[in-house]
Amino acid sequence: MTTVEEARAALARAIQEPGQPEPAFAALAALVAAEIGARLFTVMTYDDESGLARRRWSNMPDAYPPGGTKPMLRDKWSEQVFDRQEPFVANDIGAIAEVFPDHPLIQSLGCESCLNLPVIVGGEVIGTLNCLDVAGHYTPERVTRAQEMLALPAAACLLIDRSAGDRMGERA
Repeated sequence: MTTVEEARAALARAIQEPGQPEPAFAALAALVAAEIGARLFTVMTYDDESGLARRRWSNMPDAYPPGGTKPMLRDKWSEQVFDRQEPFVANDIGAIAEVFPDHPLIQSLGCESCLNLPVIVGGEVIGTLNCLDVAGHYTPERVTRAQEMLALPAAACLLIDRSAGDRMGERA
């Protein structure tokens, strides 16, 4: 198992590698696992202008492949995560089912709790870290730790992703 210090050092090295954002996101996933734990981890980006969400990275690409876009719905989840810029936490499959229609797939992967952590840069939510694990996993202490220890690394990775997309003539 990787320690938090090892994961932070690996992320610092990864952001310097070519071929971004893949190396940065993979290292961020390892840091999330070390800091708070996540059986399933995905990164979503959001574009206010287009109103689209895009899955940029996943540690389970067979179940949750990166790519593609979907319209961002306006609901209680988006009000909490985007308008109030607060994490969304659901610690049982029933609470997940209230918000996510793919809850059967989530449960089939052994996940029954989730933490959606907004990534905020300049007052704007530019994406979310989506962490899922066993029931009851995302305690208030883990949520606070995620907010304190993952905000800067997550912002760096999403800004790297934006920069890579801008260089390639596209914006995620």
